[in-house]
Amino acid sequence: MSQFKLQWVIDETHAGVLIREYLKEKDISKTALTDIKFNGGRILVNGAEMTVRYELKQGDLLEVYYPSEKHSEGIVGEKIPLLILYEDPYVLVIDKPAAMNSIPSREHPTGSVANALVGYYQSINLQSTAHIVTRLDRDTSGIVLIAKHRHIHHLFSKQQRSGGVHRIYEAFVHGALSTKKGTIIAPIGRNKDSIIEREVMDDGQYACTHYIVKGSYPLFTHIQLRLETGRTHQIRVHMKHIGHPLLGDDLYGGLRELIQRQALHCREITFFHPIYQKEMMFSSPLPEEMTRLFE
Repeated sequence: MSQFKLQWVIDETHAGVLIREYLKEKDISKTALTDIKFNGGRILVNGAEMTVRYELKQGDLLEVYYPSEKHSEGIVGEKIPLLILYEDPYVLVIDKPAAMNSIPSREHPTGSVANALVGYYQSINLQSTAHIVTRLDRDTSGIVLIAKHRHIHHLFSKQQRSGGVHRIYEAFVHGALSTKKGTIIAPIGRNKDSIIEREVMDDGQYACTHYIVKGSYPLFTHIQLRLETGRTHQIRVHMKHIGHPLLGDDLYGGLRELIQRQALHCREITFFHPIYQKEMMFSSPLPEEMTRLFE
C-alpha cells in the first residue's frame, strides 16, 4: 500500500525558507509534523530524507509522506457499490441514495457510506479511513463530499468554517409558501426529550436557511434551498418551524402518503480543491421517487 503524500516544486519566492516554515504556510501543523517524524512518515528533498531545518532552494522537489492511517475501529469494510461522480488522489464525490447512513449507527451498524468507503479503499489498497466532509441524513439523497486523507479533511473543515463549501438542496414541502423566496433565521438545539430530534429554541445554535420556490402544486410546493450554516436536521427543522414540513418527514410533521422518506435531495456542491487550487462543482438529478411527485 502506498502512503499518502504531498509534493511541491519550490519556486523563487520560497528559496531560502526552512521546510518547517514552508509546511506551516501549507497548513501542516506541528502536531502533524511530530506524527510524520515519529510514526512512519518522511520528508524528502530531491529524493533524500531531510529534517524540517533544511533551507529550501529554487527547483527543489519537496515531498511529505504521512504515516499510514488505520481504518476506524467498529467500521467494517463492505463491498457496497458507490456511485462515484468524481475521484482524484485527494477527493471523492459520490451520489448517495436514500435509506443509507453516512456513518454506522446503533440501529444500522452496517451498510453505511463509511462501510462502503472502507471496503472500497481496501480494494484499491488505499491506506485511509472514512473522512466524510458533508454528511447527509439516512433518508436524504444526493451529493456527499469525501476527503481521502485526514489532512485533506482538515483543509476542508477550515473551508467549511469560512463558508467555502456550498450546497444546494431541492425539497418538496406541505402547503403553499406565502413568498417566492425567503430566509429563515432561527437557532436550533437538541430536543430535551429526544436523542434524535432537533427544534428551534432561543438558546440553540445560530442557523440560517435561504429558500426559493421552484413550483407550486395542489398538494405541495417544490423549493430550492441554500444553507449558510450546517446544523443537524437544519432544513427539516426550519421548514417545520415555518409550518411547511417536508413531505415524508414524519419525525417533523410530514405525511407519507406521497413519498416514504423525507423529500430532500442535495442537488449541487461547489468547493475549492485544496490541492489543485481551483473551484469545482458537481450536480445530481432528483432521484426517481422524487420526480414521481410531479406526476
